[in-house]
Amino acid sequence: MTTAQASTFFAVLALACAGATAIVWVLALVRWLRPQSGAGQAIPALQPAALWLGWLVATVTTLGSLYYSLVAHFEPCELCWYQRICMYPMVVLLLVAAVCRDTRVWRYAVPIAAVGVLIAGYHTQLQAFPEQQTFCSLNNPCTIRYVWEFGFISLPLMDLIALLFVITMVLVARTPIDDFEES
Repeated sequence: MTTAQASTFFAVLALACAGATAIVWVLALVRWLRPQSGAGQAIPALQPAALWLGWLVATVTTLGSLYYSLVAHFEPCELCWYQRICMYPMVVLLLVAAVCRDTRVWRYAVPIAAVGVLIAGYHTQLQAFPEQQTFCSLNNPCTIRYVWEFGFISLPLMDLIALLFVITMVLVARTPIDDFEES
């Protein structure tokens, strides 16, 4: 597989992940508005798998970043390193939480992922508008687009989407099944 093929593959995965995240948030809204509806019952059905799905996305994201560094030889910029600091621990945290069925993982996973979302969001807009000045070094600027699939998907955007998915799954896992049901 070439780097271009890998980039297209990871971009398609990111789009699927973004779509899944949006669907889950819509289902959560439906559950809040009409808890007894069929769509309202989708969130409780997803709960047992939520931590495993979050772990899967965190693992694929981590392996993808390692692929780009070690195989494609893309040198990570300073913001990339900060994003990795926020994503890499998710692999271990979510695996342990999934195995132990610890739905309280949100207490320590969401703050870390939220910091990553802020960094990835800033980095994403830097890549979208690369003429900006950054604090990154001139030798390895944060505006270099190693990946630019479909005219808008960059490595930081892929990370942003993955972190938002992780946050969503952790929150789905913590939601009590009868959260919106009347007693």
